Amino acid sequence: MADGDSGPRPGDSDSYHQVVVVSDRQQDLLVAQDRWARLLRRVLAEERVAAPCEAGLSFVAADEMAALNAAHRGIDRPTDVLAFGADDGSAPRADDEPRLVGDVVICPSAAASNAEVHGRTVDDELALLVVHGALHLLGYDHLDDNDAQVMEQREQELLARASAADALAGSRAGSR
Repeated sequence: MADGDSGPRPGDSDSYHQVVVVSDRQQDLLVAQDRWARLLRRVLAEERVAAPCEAGLSFVAADEMAALNAAHRGIDRPTDVLAFGADDGSAPRADDEPRLVGDVVICPSAAASNAEVHGRTVDDELALLVVHGALHLLGYDHLDDNDAQVMEQREQELLARASAADALAGSRAGSR
């Protein structure tokens, strides 16, 4: 590692053990579970979450999301993404015990509606929600304008890096 570089690099599978457990409990939209798990792992790596770590990624129907939103935020309607942080990294644990980062829950039908409103593809909206939820797990928030600006800037940086990595991987696969 270079001087001042204190953490693992995204894609360093030998030195960076991350587990993302994916659950798809909806039938509204076919989701590329492996793709979104890779994106969540990339965000954890880019944000230098110490290894080993584990996160959950769930895709749920609107009725389940509405129930979660009501139970945890007091808002009785579905939302696009919720994040439930677990261990902020400060809890003591054995070296080989994974940090349980938390769970990101996404409602694909809400994502599809948002995509239409914002003029994006559903995949672009899902990517944004994965990144947005992951950043919430890591302490980012958007309660005031300054925090929102910081979070949105980081989202755009992470999405751009992920898009560039996907394009590079695609060009490598196409040249074989």
